[in-house]
Amino acid sequence: MIVSDTNLLVYLLVPGPFTQHAERVRAKEKVWAAPSLLPHELLNVLAQHMRQGDLDRDGAARTYRRGLAMIDISLRKPDPVVVLNRVEQSGCSTYDVEFVWLAQDLDVPLVTADQQVLSAFPDVAVSIEAFAARP
Repeated sequence: MIVSDTNLLVYLLVPGPFTQHAERVRAKEKVWAAPSLLPHELLNVLAQHMRQGDLDRDGAARTYRRGLAMIDISLRKPDPVVVLNRVEQSGCSTYDVEFVWLAQDLDVPLVTADQQVLSAFPDVAVSIEAFAARP
């Protein structure tokens, strides 16, 4: 199991320069988890792709449903004090820290392309490329 951030899921769903890496991550690990905020973030990112002309409305809706079917949305509620402490220590957003918190709580890696998260949480965050390259 891994925790996937929103971008990793989008890289898997919407063809682009990171799609092959995301596919390798999926081939290595089929069970992906995410915090309960992921559906909102996913919808927002797909709306951006729609505005850019990468997806039409129906394609974005299909992609959204497909993405949610590929990931386990955790119902675990993070302690706000823990999240705020990690925000204060790292400078990352509360949204990013919720992904970090879930990975730490589940004792699994968070696979991400977010450089700030990778730098702030090297004990839990793994780049998409590094995870994909694992034997």
